[in-house]
Amino acid sequence: MKISYKKLWKLLIDRDMKKKDLAELSGISSASIAKLGRNENVNTDILLKICIALKCDISDIMEIVTEIEV
Repeated sequence: MKISYKKLWKLLIDRDMKKKDLAELSGISSASIAKLGRNENVNTDILLKICIALKCDISDIMEIVTEIEV
């Protein structure tokens, strides 16, 4: 299993926001945005800042996906 932030990117598109806008609004670094873009682990404080800035729940920005082996 791994984490996917596709929901976050869709939410930004729906709100007509860019990653740069998210970084400024939430006060997180561009390095953290890059980690999210690669579906890497980030600190829960980062996720909390995003949720506060976007006024959403954690389940609105991320999900756990299972990796299917072929």
